[in-house]
Amino acid sequence: MNRVDRINYYLNMAETAGQRGTCIRKKYGAIIVKNDRIVSTGYVGAPRKRKNCCDIGRCLREELKIPSGERYELCRSVHAEANAIINASKEEMDGATMFLVGIDLKTGDYVVNANCCSMCKRLVINSGIAKVIIRDTKEKYRIIEVEEWIKNDESLENHRGY
Repeated sequence: MNRVDRINYYLNMAETAGQRGTCIRKKYGAIIVKNDRIVSTGYVGAPRKRKNCCDIGRCLREELKIPSGERYELCRSVHAEANAIINASKEEMDGATMFLVGIDLKTGDYVVNANCCSMCKRLVINSGIAKVIIRDTKEKYRIIEVEEWIKNDESLENHRGY
């Protein structure tokens, strides 16, 4: 019997959650698991009751040719990680693991070197989530200890003289 391992099982579920996404550039899905129980899911989409990018047929970040990782305040959407955190209680997230999968809609491939943006990293840190597991290929993934994001504080780096 060929049985999927537990991590890929949860990554498959995060990938499925991402299929609900409404971004016209990428489909990200996230799930939070604690004690082998899914406590929350999230996908990329506009805030409740607002129109999604797929509904209006445009992406301001794409129109302005803003590279990945920059100017997220111009995005209409709430990220998958943030939506998963919003939908879980603090108790459920303490020590939990987040599983994250991104699909590039132009290529249909997994997002290369996918990671949480700096804003989502802050949310993950504050939520108490202990690990983030990110899919790189159908079978391969990276395990990130959130403690590393705390120790290696990217917000202290000198960005373009700010």
